[in-house]
Formats: sequence, structure tokens, C-alpha cells
Amino acid sequence: MSMALFTKRLAKELSDLKINPPVGIEIEEAETFKSWKLNLDGVDGTLYAGERFALEFRFSPNYPMESPEVVFVGNIPIHPHVYSNGHICLNVLYNQWSPVLSVRSICLSIQSMLSSCTCKEPPPDNSHYIRTARSSPKLTQWSFHDDSV
Repeated sequence: MSMALFTKRLAKELSDLKINPPVGIEIEEAETFKSWKLNLDGVDGTLYAGERFALEFRFSPNYPMESPEVVFVGNIPIHPHVYSNGHICLNVLYNQWSPVLSVRSICLSIQSMLSSCTCKEPPPDNSHYIRTARSSPKLTQWSFHDDSV
């Protein structure tokens, strides 16, 4: 994908997010097309109601053919699919990525994942993972086996 198409796509997504932001999602920083930071609020009536989390998106020039790298930074939610280093185990960020997905759809997927959670607990392998994980979650060979939390 050419750089022009990459920047055109991200410019359109950024404009759409500014004009019509999803409820509970706010752009904190999007000065370049390399990295964006968005705030995500916990949905009322869920375990994360009243909490705010920051997501960092890192884009390669191959976006949207290649998924962005997405991690929680700062206040990281305690969740069975979120590691304490901010890495997120969510299939649409990796093997189920499709170019029709967007920053908006990723944020909504993560917000939905948090909203459906029934208990605040870290992943069972959190300690091992954070000791052995590479810096980018995209370098992890994820095993998606439990979507019940």
C-alpha cells in the first residue's frame, strides 16, 4: 500500500473520530500517522464504570492491510485478556484482522471486551508472559481460547 493511501485512510479515520466519536472514546493525541493515543471510558453498569484507560495505536505504512499495534498505557485494566504490560489478547488485533476494520472498530471491540467482563483478574499466565514477552504484542504467537469473560 502506498504512503499516500496509508495517510489518506488514517486522515479519514481521524476526521470521522473527531466529528462523530463513539460514546466513551476520545482522542488524546493524534499528531502524526505513526502513533495515536485514545482514551477509553468504562461503560456505565459494568465493572469498569467510572474508569478511564489510554490506548496507544502504532501504525505501520502497511495499514490497513496490516493491523496496528494496540496496547494499554498508564492505567492498565485488570482483565483476563489484558496483561499488566498493556498487551491485549484480542483476535481482531492479530489473526482476525481485516482491512475493513478501523481504529473506531478496534476501540469498540476493546470497550465491548471490557464491558462483558464478569471478574477483574489478570490472565492466568500474566507473570510468565510479562517476563518473556517481546516489546510488541504483534510478535507474540497468541492462542485464542476463551471468549467467555
